[in-house]
Amino acid sequence: MSYPEVRYQGESGEINASFRPAGTPPEFVSPRGQRTHYLATTASTDGEFGLYKVDMTPKAGGPATHFHRTISESFFILDGTVRLYDGDRWVDAKKGDFLYVPVGGLHGFRNDADEPASMLLLFAPGAPREEYFEKVSTVGEMTDEERAAFFVEHDTYWTD
Repeated sequence: MSYPEVRYQGESGEINASFRPAGTPPEFVSPRGQRTHYLATTASTDGEFGLYKVDMTPKAGGPATHFHRTISESFFILDGTVRLYDGDRWVDAKKGDFLYVPVGGLHGFRNDADEPASMLLLFAPGAPREEYFEKVSTVGEMTDEERAAFFVEHDTYWTD
């Protein structure tokens, strides 16, 4: 394995980092109160990755078993207990636990606990997941055709 091809051709570096203070409010709050912080979007990373902090309410549930054809997904638990499906079994992941799901890997997650939970989600390469987070709660209002198109557009393939 080697480093990727050189992408920066300059000689002295650039001032181009972006800082996000911890107190920045979430960009999206779902109708059920789940808060999603857009830490690094595919737009802000030029498609390299997407990083999101998700604060789940107690008993929030979560998506059933699915996979992605174009992106990997990683989970890092910051607080609480999140049930993670690794394609083989459900595990109760706690603070500091990590799960990496390669492209095509079966996975799911949920908060079944009576307490809130918080985690980081990393998608690589980056994908415009913001619209998915913002509209997934409306799939029940979509026609079957609209729902199927929405999930294909957002690289989500259900197995259940």
